[in-house]
Amino acid sequence: MASQLQAALPKRHYVDPAAYAEEHDRVLLRAWSCVGRLDELGLAEAGIGRLIPNRGAAVGVLGESILVAVTADGGLRAHYNVCRHRGAQLVVHEPAAAPICRPVHVWRCPYHSWTYDLDGRLVHAPHTGGLGVEPAAFALHPVGAGAWGGFLWLRLDPSLGETLDDAVAPARQRLGRYPLETLRVGYRARYDVRANWKVIAENYNECYHCGPVHPELTRLVPAFAGGAADLDWERGIEHRAGAWTFTITGKSSRAPFPALDADERVRHKGELVYPTLLLSAAAEHVAAFRLEPLAADRTRINCELLFAPDELQRPGFDPSDAAELWEIVNAQDWAVCESVQRGMSSRAYVDGWYAPMEDASLDIRRWLLPRLEDTANA
Repeated sequence: MASQLQAALPKRHYVDPAAYAEEHDRVLLRAWSCVGRLDELGLAEAGIGRLIPNRGAAVGVLGESILVAVTADGGLRAHYNVCRHRGAQLVVHEPAAAPICRPVHVWRCPYHSWTYDLDGRLVHAPHTGGLGVEPAAFALHPVGAGAWGGFLWLRLDPSLGETLDDAVAPARQRLGRYPLETLRVGYRARYDVRANWKVIAENYNECYHCGPVHPELTRLVPAFAGGAADLDWERGIEHRAGAWTFTITGKSSRAPFPALDADERVRHKGELVYPTLLLSAAAEHVAAFRLEPLAADRTRINCELLFAPDELQRPGFDPSDAAELWEIVNAQDWAVCESVQRGMSSRAYVDGWYAPMEDASLDIRRWLLPRLEDTANA
């Protein structure tokens, strides 16, 4: 058995503030962060997914305030919320605060009225005539921006890293029949979890813990009780007899998404789009968990249950059957993740190990370590 165990990431990656700062600057800033639903940010039409020209938002990402806009031709543009003149914010916004959404045609600094178009170009700098202010030299600092699955994605350092298409390709392929772009939020919850974001991602990516931690979940999905070894994740995971979705009863009055295949109408699928989006797809709703890394030992988690627009518009729409199960499972997961973080912080903890059933958790090493190495050599 000992020969089958594999070493986890070294302790410092979970508990050391210096290691977190290195990871933040060299990996997270160059990765695609899932920021939120486009329609919730006012950038897209609810239930349709089409971007709305001349809409803008100030959003917080990894401690930075970012301006996002839909241009007149329907393109997405994003820039740091920092005027190139004296550094004032173009939109007064705390990164940790809720997004600010509004119609926008230009970004104008409220300090000295330097004005930029939605592509970030300087178009007006009052009282600087004859001073040689070159607009091209004073453009806003760009941020990578894209859309997939009805979500806004940002990459704070657009100079290095994979494209958004590459980052989401596996999830796009496996969830291609789920109407992610047009789903709407029917329930939301926010959690501040005292654990490193990687502890949460690793916990999501394995079910070795499901038997001891999630009795309600394993009654719904008996295969999870045995550690979820050798399951067919491509087809999805079967529920107990007579159950077909993620609710306490395993049933719902809501109809399955119409384009699903026969397996997807009765099975569950899970995806992790590194580093910040966890998706759990049931036949009639999708649970989306957006991770916001805040410190070496703290992560904010935004949980949103997404439903078909016509279901939300039905009289008496009630998401509580799905929310009830997720509230139970979430509380169990966050508690065990916080316990792991406390244990890892002990002087007695040196290194962790992955058992064979945790093979999927090794993805965190495969994803993180090459990126740390690549950026060290950049």
